[in-house]
Amino acid sequence: MTERGIGIIGLGVISRFYAAAVCATPGWRLAGVCDVDDAALARYWETVPCHRDYRDLLADPTVDAVAVTVPNDRHVEVCRAALTAGRAVCVEKPLAITVAAAEELDRAARASRLVLFTAFHRRYNAELAALRQRLIGRPPVRRVIVRYQERIEDHLGSDYWYLDPSRCGGGCLADNGPNAFDMARRLVGPMRVTRARIGWDAGVDRSATVDLIGSSGAVVRVELDWSFPGERKEIEVQLADGSAERADLLRGHPEFKGSLWHEYVGVLADFGAQRPGSPNPGLDSVRLVADAYAAAR
Repeated sequence: MTERGIGIIGLGVISRFYAAAVCATPGWRLAGVCDVDDAALARYWETVPCHRDYRDLLADPTVDAVAVTVPNDRHVEVCRAALTAGRAVCVEKPLAITVAAAEELDRAARASRLVLFTAFHRRYNAELAALRQRLIGRPPVRRVIVRYQERIEDHLGSDYWYLDPSRCGGGCLADNGPNAFDMARRLVGPMRVTRARIGWDAGVDRSATVDLIGSSGAVVRVELDWSFPGERKEIEVQLADGSAERADLLRGHPEFKGSLWHEYVGVLADFGAQRPGSPNPGLDSVRLVADAYAAAR
């Protein structure tokens, strides 16, 4: 198998899962990293080329693709530059912080005939995959409840930009909403927002409840919380015959963020299998987030 070189742009809290996944995923090798912080680069100095400017990384001919993990408000700038440089892009959710910017990136990728892939790591969770398998051949899904709850301060590391709505794109709805919506979409298909309620604290949405309906008629409720004592990531499914199934995404992973190790292996494997022009679910999630904020207002 021919290996492709991938560069990581942004060495915040999520980058270590990408770096580990590169080592665990056939077909990829780490070709370089980039961050403006020397301390973040230090762990890579003796192993791969290190850059402080992402444009220098993009100029490296051994870099075939990039994983973009910079703050949300810089996704458009960095992804656009990578596409212009002819590199396939895997970008952390959300694809962008506005619908217009997400649509711009989608058009740029199609015009460049390059892969633009949004990383929804939870869709590769083993418990969610097992739940989907259990539903095969069963009656239709009638109701889904997704609970995505955590104390955000426990998850920041040094990435304090999450608490700045102008950089994050909002609060819990902008940050955790895309993963939660994507999990539900895997079970009920395309959805639209019917109602949303938001709990604000100092201008940041710290909690949200979003009701949606799928194209099949299934109803979905997404419950988000950034002030939850601990962590809960789970999904409940009710079927047309009254039976129910449930998946706890953290089961079997007592280590903090432990489930992300195998989820990001799934991200990179799927990224490698994408072809230019493939539908980008990241665009739909940006629209759902915007619709939820609008419904709440």
